[in-house]
Amino acid sequence: MEGGAGRPIVLVTNDDGIEAPGLRFWSRLSSPSAATAFLYAPQTREDQSGVGHAITWQRPLSATPVELEGATAYAVSGTPADCASLGISTELFPGEKPDLVISGINIGSNCGYHIVYSGTVAGAREAFLYGVHSVAISYHWVRGKSSTHDLKRAAECCLPLLNALLVEIISKTYPKGLFLNMDLPTDLTCHKGYKITRQGKFMTKIGWKQTTSSSSAECSYVTADMELGSAVKKQNGDSSSARGALWFKRRFVEQNAETENEAEDVDFTSLEAGYITVTPLGALSRTEVEAESYFKDWILRVPDSPSTSYL
Repeated sequence: MEGGAGRPIVLVTNDDGIEAPGLRFWSRLSSPSAATAFLYAPQTREDQSGVGHAITWQRPLSATPVELEGATAYAVSGTPADCASLGISTELFPGEKPDLVISGINIGSNCGYHIVYSGTVAGAREAFLYGVHSVAISYHWVRGKSSTHDLKRAAECCLPLLNALLVEIISKTYPKGLFLNMDLPTDLTCHKGYKITRQGKFMTKIGWKQTTSSSSAECSYVTADMELGSAVKKQNGDSSSARGALWFKRRFVEQNAETENEAEDVDFTSLEAGYITVTPLGALSRTEVEAESYFKDWILRVPDSPSTSYL
């Protein structure tokens, strides 16, 4: 990823921060003839898992150069969507608009309903919204079993698909109107290959538990902070600043039982079966066909509904 005339331009971002190993493995895997790489990632050391598609609006962002062999890198004081937006804007590098945006590799899978919460997926979605091809990539980390070396394996497993994407993009044969969400299984030594899947309804349900203001948040959304060398402690603030305030922290409750009967071509079901799942996504929210039919009939009955008032 040393750059050069005629080479594709790839922008890499994530929601785990500029220091995340899943981000930095990309430049280490590249060859001298590879694409020109720009890395724009959140500067915070606390990961931004679960921030969704939040953007920064009322304050300016900073972009601080970071030394990284094989790529031009910046730590951005914003969200994953901010990083992707700044990177594709060409404001820092006029004329250097990316051909492909890669968001990841995230530590923790992003399947089913988790796609809504995911900062990683939002980074790819932001690029898609502005007409830039993109892919979100996540690794299904399991605490006590996975290691940072698995993230390197995950990057290696992605390379054939990413190279194929770039060939299609450069030849202008790649379809518009979608972006991709990839999830890699925990055991990559014997994965079953790529599989095109649909977004399912998998979700780890999260509740609340009362706590004190000084206690750290429970393990991070989905990834459970992964113990990557240092514990990430997220302080809730000083209790003295708000007398009488009650404090609560997130806690994991259960997995969504609806996933038990999902079809074999659904993302999380296929991921657990050992496939590298590739899920085409868009930005529009689709409802079930049955629900659309119900509401088309229901809206016609509203004018004739009883006059009972509950509000």
